[in-house]
Amino acid sequence: MTTPRIYVPSEPDDKHRIALRNDHLNYIKNVLRLKPGDPVTVFDGRRFEYETVIEAYVSDAVILEIVARKDIRRPELRITLAQSIPKAGKMEYIIQKATELGVTTIIPVITERSVPKFTPSKMEAKVSRWRKIAVEASRQCGRAVIPEIRAIVPFDTVVTMAEEQDCRIILWEVEASRGLKALLHERTNDPGDGYFFIVGPEGGLTRGEVASARSHGFVSVSLGTYILRTETVGLAVLSILQYERGIFCTPATGEQGNE
Repeated sequence: MTTPRIYVPSEPDDKHRIALRNDHLNYIKNVLRLKPGDPVTVFDGRRFEYETVIEAYVSDAVILEIVARKDIRRPELRITLAQSIPKAGKMEYIIQKATELGVTTIIPVITERSVPKFTPSKMEAKVSRWRKIAVEASRQCGRAVIPEIRAIVPFDTVVTMAEEQDCRIILWEVEASRGLKALLHERTNDPGDGYFFIVGPEGGLTRGEVASARSHGFVSVSLGTYILRTETVGLAVLSILQYERGIFCTPATGEQGNE
């Protein structure tokens, strides 16, 4: 059985043991049905990962003995996905899969043609829910660092948030002169390590929004002949970037690998 991974967003007070309570206790004891001596991996989502074994169950906690501590910070491609919020539950799917594909930051965006309308309190509840999904997706896929899920912002704000990124991209199906492949090939000698890309809503971005993005240094590109759904675009771009520059390449050769 694969060693279960548990997210605990803080370093343990005790250098030798970790006590887990409440939901973690229930998950380990009643869902996974683990026994003393079984291994459990604990990660903090930022820096450290702990190899532990279950020492004992007490009245209100499971006690884990720390066997090893690893500094799991790794160089990662910095990728920010600014995603126009789609209707229904599509945003949850996007966050889950984007986390698996190594996104660094996700910014939920309200555009002119966005369908969902949220009150301030509902915005907070949505973001809180999306952050939990990112944690769970990181746990399941074995990722060390949990992506940041930012607060919901309007389009006029998001285009001002990419000033420190090396490559700023806005996906636009109307773009006829440049595709993503061409843009990445132009940057072969200067790949940088930061990508910030904007994905529009179901109804597409307006020309005014694209013009605004261009005025802030974004390059508009298409993904080719087909018009993809909003929940597909970001995942396609992430896959392409990771294949060209990131986790789908072996460090030694830059070629695709399964290791």
